[in-house]
Parts: sequence; C-alpha cells; structure tokens
Amino acid sequence: MPFIDVAEGNSAPVRLYYEDHGAGRPVVLIHGWPLNGASWEKQTAALLAAGHRVITYDRRGFGRSDQPADGYDYDTFAADLHTLLGTLDLRDAVLVGFSMGSGEVTRYLGTYGSERVSKAVVIGVVPPFLLKTGDNPGGV
Repeated sequence: MPFIDVAEGNSAPVRLYYEDHGAGRPVVLIHGWPLNGASWEKQTAALLAAGHRVITYDRRGFGRSDQPADGYDYDTFAADLHTLLGTLDLRDAVLVGFSMGSGEVTRYLGTYGSERVSKAVVIGVVPPFLLKTGDNPGGV
C-alpha cells in the first residue's frame, strides 16, 4: 500500500495513504468529512476512462492514513496536499474538493498558489467561520 510522510505529529511522522492510477492530466480528488479516498470510486472510473491520471488519498485522520491527535486545521491539511503534490511531482493538476475537502483546496491555493494547479473544482462547499472571536481575530 502506498503511503507518503507529510509532517510530524506528536513527534512521529504522519503517513497518508494514497492511490495513483492512470496516465494523462492529473486529477486529485479530495474527500470530505467523514469519508475517505474510496468515496470517489465512481468518479475515478469515469476519469480513468476519459484518459486522466487520478490520485485519491485519505486525509489525515481518515481511512488508512495515520490519525494523529492534532493537525486537523486547514493550514495543516493544505500543507499535506502540498507535500502530496510535490512528492508525486504533479503539474498542471486539477484539484477537486468535496465538502470539507473544498476548504482544503481553497486554503492550498491561497497559501501555495497555482504553480502546480491548472484548475480547481469545489463541490458542496463548507462556508467558512466568519464570526470574530478570540480564536478567529480576522472574522467580522
């Protein structure tokens, strides 16, 4: 089973399980809560039939990936995605995020830019927390 090490959590490496199939333009499918990469089964088959390379992965804390006690914020999820794209040397990729995965896509683009990404698709977007609080000083 393929895994990549993304970061340290609780003083130990965090491993993400991923699957990489096909050739052609890469499409990275990012699942929502509480799913895992297998939730993209039907979309994977259709994309492979259309000639794409399809990458799915279990985000930290989900499926076969490690489940550290911390690191469940969008900055960390985006950093995990950044490591995945770099490790697999993906370029001209299409990112597709569903639900909570859509937040990861938008945070990734806001933090790391679009050097490796040609398109982004967000499905069933989770609205951000906008209330200004002590934990969210940038809110309104």
